[in-house]
Amino acid sequence: MTDTTTSAPNGMPQLDGNVLFYAQPEPLSAELHGKLGVNALDKPYAFVGASHVVPITVTEFAPGALSYPIVFLGETKQPCAVMGLRQGENLYVSAAGDFRPEAYIPAYVRRYPFVFANDADQGRLILCIDRAAPFIAEGGSVPLFENGQPTEYVTQAMEFCNNFEQERQRTDSFVALLTELDLFDVREAVFTPRDEKGNPGQPQKLADYFAVSEEKLKALSPEKLAELRDNGALGQIYAHLVSLLGWDRLIALAFQRASEMPTAANA
Repeated sequence: MTDTTTSAPNGMPQLDGNVLFYAQPEPLSAELHGKLGVNALDKPYAFVGASHVVPITVTEFAPGALSYPIVFLGETKQPCAVMGLRQGENLYVSAAGDFRPEAYIPAYVRRYPFVFANDADQGRLILCIDRAAPFIAEGGSVPLFENGQPTEYVTQAMEFCNNFEQERQRTDSFVALLTELDLFDVREAVFTPRDEKGNPGQPQKLADYFAVSEEKLKALSPEKLAELRDNGALGQIYAHLVSLLGWDRLIALAFQRASEMPTAANA
C-alpha cells in the first residue's frame, strides 16, 4: 500500500540500505519542512556525475537503449544503465555538470530529491525528501507547503514517485520471470586496445554483469515465446540485447574525454 500523505517525524520510517544519490532522506512533513522550497538550477542533474551506473525500470529499456548499455547487476539482478567505465566517472555528465543533451535521463534520476521509504510497521510507503539536496532551501522560490498543506509541486512529485514505485514493482516481476526461465548468463565487457599501427593489444576487462542469453532465449518453447511476446517482456528483452552494443559508444566517449583533458588543462 502506498501512503499518499506526508508523514510526521514520530515513528520515522527508514529507507532500506543506502539509496544512491540520497545523502539525508527525511519523511516529508509540514512540521520539519514547512518553510522549505525549491530553487531552480541550471544543471539540476549534475549530481549524477558521481555515479557510473544508475538503476532503470523495465519500461525504460527502449528509450534507455538508445544511450546506454542496460545490464543486470548484483544478486537481485538490478537493471542499470551504464554511464561510465569506472566508479565515480560518468561519461554523460561533464565536469561542469552538463548532461549530454541527447542522452535519456532515467526516472530514478528525475524523481530526485523525492523518494519513498518503506514503513514496515504500517505496511505503507512514506514520501521522503533529501534534505541535503543543494536546491532545497528555506524560503526557496517554489514552496513545499502552503498553510501547512503540500503544494502542487509536492503533489506532482508524489504522483511521479507513485508511478515510479509501480514501475519498480513491474521491473521486479520482469526480473523474476527471467530468473524463473533461467535466461540469465554472466557476461564480460572487454576492450581490446590497439597500437599506432592498429595491432591489437592485451584485452582488458571492463565489467562483469548479467545479461539475457540469446541461446537460452532461442531454446524456449514456441508457447513460452508467444507468452513473452504477448505480455511485452520479449520486446523489453530485445531492447536490453540491442543496448549492449552501447559498450562501444562508452569506450568512444572515454577516449573523447581523455583527449579533451589536456586541452581543458591548458585552457
